[in-house]
Amino acid sequence: MTGGLAASVLFWSLFAAQVMLGLALACCAWRLLRGPRAQDRVLALDTMYVTAAILLLVFGIRTGSDLYFEAALAIALFGFVATAALSKFLMRGEVIE
Repeated sequence: MTGGLAASVLFWSLFAAQVMLGLALACCAWRLLRGPRAQDRVLALDTMYVTAAILLLVFGIRTGSDLYFEAALAIALFGFVATAALSKFLMRGEVIE
């Protein structure tokens, strides 16, 4: 492959990934708002933070900036803690024992 063709394929594949991840975030937001149960909302929130982290990684690849990778790591870390706390709250009714 020539350099121009490879760059074009990379550009359009990253663009397609961003569009699909944006649609995935919209679907997760819809499930987060609609429910119908609290467990559905927790799963939607869990999926949203994973999708947002991946979207930031794609932005980082596209721009070449390290800041996006660090932000994705922070989102993944805080999202895991939030999901664990919400799951514990739904199971026992309290987070801190």
